[in-house]
Amino acid sequence: MKEDFLLNPDITFLNYGSFGACPKPIFETYQNFQRELEFEPVEFMVDKAPIYLKQARTALGEYLNAEPDDIVCVTNPSYGVNIVAKSLNLKPGDEVLATDLEYGACDRTWNYYCQKAGAKYIRQKISLPIHSKENFLEEFVQGINPKTKIIFISHITRSTALRLPVEEICQIAKHHGIPVFVDGAHGPAQVPVDIQKMDCDFYVGACHKRMLAPKGSSFLYAQKEQQSWLDPLVISWGYDADVPGPSQFLDYHEMQGTRDLSAFCTIPKSVEYLKEKNWEQVAANCRKMVLKIDWVFNRYFKSFGILRISFLLPQISL
Repeated sequence: MKEDFLLNPDITFLNYGSFGACPKPIFETYQNFQRELEFEPVEFMVDKAPIYLKQARTALGEYLNAEPDDIVCVTNPSYGVNIVAKSLNLKPGDEVLATDLEYGACDRTWNYYCQKAGAKYIRQKISLPIHSKENFLEEFVQGINPKTKIIFISHITRSTALRLPVEEICQIAKHHGIPVFVDGAHGPAQVPVDIQKMDCDFYVGACHKRMLAPKGSSFLYAQKEQQSWLDPLVISWGYDADVPGPSQFLDYHEMQGTRDLSAFCTIPKSVEYLKEKNWEQVAANCRKMVLKIDWVFNRYFKSFGILRISFLLPQISL
């Protein structure tokens, strides 16, 4: 597949955790949408864009096993995190529970809204290396108490590449009546994602990382029971819409004024490409390769006193 990509041939590109590279077939589709927008801007934005966005949500819904109208396209995961954090209506003394392994931009988001409300952002200490799922859960649930307003946790952490047991955490949280927000920026196309099975309240993911879509293409999923209290970050035509769409959730968060929607429109092509290339197997092969590198590093370099770069290498899938 190397020839499918536009990457500089003089480098070996590994940093899909920041920005994925878009293959030529997907990038060409992206440019075609941009040309279509420029050819007839009003027709595209008013008439065609709602149809294209519905197709994007439908493709994502099929890929993630979620209802299409429970998904809204956002420019990046941080945007989706801000929608929920700003809308949560935190009060003094409330707590937001996370791990100490979360993404820095999300830490800053929760710190901002917690400090503004007089609430606390709890970064539960997780001991590394993690030896078992049970050890992780035992440590994490110690942070749950009657003040916990929401649990925010990574599907796969940026700092360790560990896949956390989000399904079990959702079950535990349901027992306590606490909503769970899963940060899936690094989840889709790196591991299979089944949102219905996971049973989280919110899930934010990036299409412009391992899903190979153009930059500025991500999504926020919200259970229907949680959608009504999510305020839009930008008040625009979707608020009190003259012609309401399928739901307030979509009106509030899709209709954000003038912006280039082409990256979102490309999502169905990205999903198609992943299926054509049997991407689940590609991802599985990559995981095996990294684990092999990890074993080689331990086997041959540890004896020389070289510290293992464990923050780059996944040790265990919890």
